[in-house]
Amino acid sequence: MPKTTLNKDEVKAMLTLVADRIIAAEPLLSEADRNLGDGDHGLGMQRGMNAAKEKLSDESIEKAFSSVGMAMMSSMGGASGAIFGTMFRNGGKALAGKEEFDAAGLAILLQAGLEGVKSRGGAAVGDKTIVDSLEPAAVKAQEVTGASLIDAVTAVETAALEGLEASKAMVAKFGRAKTLGEGAIGFPDAGAMSLTIIVGAMKEYIAA
Repeated sequence: MPKTTLNKDEVKAMLTLVADRIIAAEPLLSEADRNLGDGDHGLGMQRGMNAAKEKLSDESIEKAFSSVGMAMMSSMGGASGAIFGTMFRNGGKALAGKEEFDAAGLAILLQAGLEGVKSRGGAAVGDKTIVDSLEPAAVKAQEVTGASLIDAVTAVETAALEGLEASKAMVAKFGRAKTLGEGAIGFPDAGAMSLTIIVGAMKEYIAA
């Protein structure tokens, strides 16, 4: 039966599953990045999530998310470490004082994460980055704050996947993919793909 809210221990367990799913997706993420960039995104995310599992805090909901962000920032380096680290850290900070994680908390997490990512990297929807999945996910989360947690995260995952699909048609504005011009068309962004895996793992845990 799907969980209606998560306490701090359940949030930690959910984030452990998120880490495991990203680690397992390394070949998929590396292939996606090879089509557009250095090909190191999958290995970087794998390293970041291995570090996150070691540092994952069960002190509070805020600390659980923030500890993932800090571990990713310190272990990954590069743009992905900064972007995903900021997303988790800022999202966690915005949940300070929350005793339960529900649909409203999901919206707070994604909106704060989005704002942090956009402020750090300067990307917008259409630039072929994580923002192409993260922004529609955050917008959808705001629309479903009154829904059950499982319905909210399902709607958010759909929005993120639609954003990932849309990224295939885009010319990249950032990173090595920018040098490909129209050669980037037809391939999804690896960062957006990572975001969909993260949200999908959250849904998997909440649904169980």
